[in-house]
Amino acid sequence: MANHSYPRMNAVRLQGIVFCAVAVITVGFSVLLAPMNPRHELVLVALLVVLLGVPHGALDPIFAQSLQRIQGRARWIGFVVLYLLLAALAVALWWLMPTLFLIGFLLLSVLHFSGDPAPGAGFAARLLYGIAVIALPAALHATELFRLFSMLVGSPAALHVTAGLQLIAWPSVLALALLVLRDARRDRLAALEMAAVGLLALMATPLLGFAVFFCGMHSARHILRTQKYASVTPQRLFLVAVTPMLAVLAMAGAGWALLPDSPPDERLLQFVFVALAALTVPHMLLVERVRFTGWKHSV
Repeated sequence: MANHSYPRMNAVRLQGIVFCAVAVITVGFSVLLAPMNPRHELVLVALLVVLLGVPHGALDPIFAQSLQRIQGRARWIGFVVLYLLLAALAVALWWLMPTLFLIGFLLLSVLHFSGDPAPGAGFAARLLYGIAVIALPAALHATELFRLFSMLVGSPAALHVTAGLQLIAWPSVLALALLVLRDARRDRLAALEMAAVGLLALMATPLLGFAVFFCGMHSARHILRTQKYASVTPQRLFLVAVTPMLAVLAMAGAGWALLPDSPPDERLLQFVFVALAALTVPHMLLVERVRFTGWKHSV
């Protein structure tokens, strides 16, 4: 059987180089220019996440068909219902137990993002990579992180979570720096990607840094791997993603109407990140099964 583990290295390397360049430019703008208007930044981040980040999750039918052997309308309807039910449970958790929701979302994100590094990265390196995305913003931007978390889950929960991230932020910076130095001779691009992710999370504002990482690294790399996994053209990937994306946009409109009445900035932040967390749960249940088998088709 053909090996479908990862896409051609030239495509992955090009994507990694482009991400590193964008990350450095973003950090430069963040350091040298005055901060963006918070509302403008939030709108920009929302557009980036919806247009460039979420579409990688719209490819989940490829994994569902491969893993579950779904055929026929009835089984597809059952898959969609289960997918939406899992997403709805995540939203219910945010509504009923916001602290648990936020901690769970951050831990799931660490695990999910740890799949981004190229083959050959060890468990500790992957774990540190995932932690860096989530924890490093607390090193220099704890006040802004607390403000964002407060809009998501309220001040008491935000205070505890931010304090916890602050405890591990600087040790994570040191560990990531040592990892980059160790790996620089073995795989320069992999080390450069690690450094770019860390620098972006540390220096850029939390929202913008996350959006650039999520769209430029996580989503882009997932799309490349999915293309190789399914052995299809980019045009075919686009066709697969169209219907789920239209459905997500339709549900997003309904979700916006159902959100609690709140200030516009808070409402938009809740809309983007609660929806992202909700979709992450069923998405991970599919994708992580593939990732831990080396991105090989089930037999």
